[in-house]
Amino acid sequence: MSMISYVIPCYRSEHTIADVVGRIDETQKSHSEYEYEIILVNDSSPDDTFSVLKELAAQHDNITAVDMTRNFGQHAALMAGFHFCRGDIVICLDDDGQTPPEEAFKLVDKLGEGYDVVYARYGKKEHSAFRNFGSKVNSIMTEQMLDKPKELYISSFFAARKFIIEEVLQYKNAYPYVIGLVLRSTKRICNVDVHHEARKEGSSGYSLKKLFALWMNGFTAFSVKPLRIATYTGIGTAIAGIFMLIYVIIKKLSHDPNTPVGWASTMSVLLFMSGMILFVLGIIGEYIGRMYICMNSAPQYVIREVVLSGKDRD
Repeated sequence: MSMISYVIPCYRSEHTIADVVGRIDETQKSHSEYEYEIILVNDSSPDDTFSVLKELAAQHDNITAVDMTRNFGQHAALMAGFHFCRGDIVICLDDDGQTPPEEAFKLVDKLGEGYDVVYARYGKKEHSAFRNFGSKVNSIMTEQMLDKPKELYISSFFAARKFIIEEVLQYKNAYPYVIGLVLRSTKRICNVDVHHEARKEGSSGYSLKKLFALWMNGFTAFSVKPLRIATYTGIGTAIAGIFMLIYVIIKKLSHDPNTPVGWASTMSVLLFMSGMILFVLGIIGEYIGRMYICMNSAPQYVIREVVLSGKDRD
């Protein structure tokens, strides 16, 4: 019998995760041809989330609760959960109930058509305007930096075959970015339309700082395009500077030779060039910093405690 592994990163979800687990249980009752397990990863939530996860693991024979030592981020939490998966198919979803477990088998059925990964696509997203803006920027970034097909929608609700997850787990360095790891592993990726539910409690765990860190991770983790962009920008700026110099010389020669060159325009050019130099150095520094951190074997995540399912404890 085939098995499905549900992996759910948890953050500030002490009041919502039990409902998500219950909905998974109800969904699986109508698909008895699959065994299933649920891996719940607490990403160092400041509330009492892990106590709830431990209680769920104690009550169920198919739930494993994992507690991380600090907030490593959603993608690191996914990587931690993947290490405990035994299923032939892995389904990742959110802890707040916005990604409906009842529609998980839409993704599973689509995998049966020969795809390796299937992402949920929402007709109408029930996120805040800020979160939707962040998702849009992330989509543009993955298109430009990671060669994501423009028509492919990436979301946190997806299903993947076991061998894809095993390939993703080959990545051992810090700063995991699951989307990039999936895109470099296979091109057999598609979407299915699912309903996106409104958040019942709380707000998104993605602050502006976390979204910026996610974008930077995507920019630099699996692509050298930012370095190329910096190079092209530097070349373009240098060419523009040459043309400006020629313009200033011609203007000087065609008028009174004693006419002083404008101080404001000179300072503008200096500020622009200085800004471009700092921008290019910043991009290079980001790559060097990541290389340094990886050379020092910085961990993707650190697990404080694992509460195995009742079945595994026996």
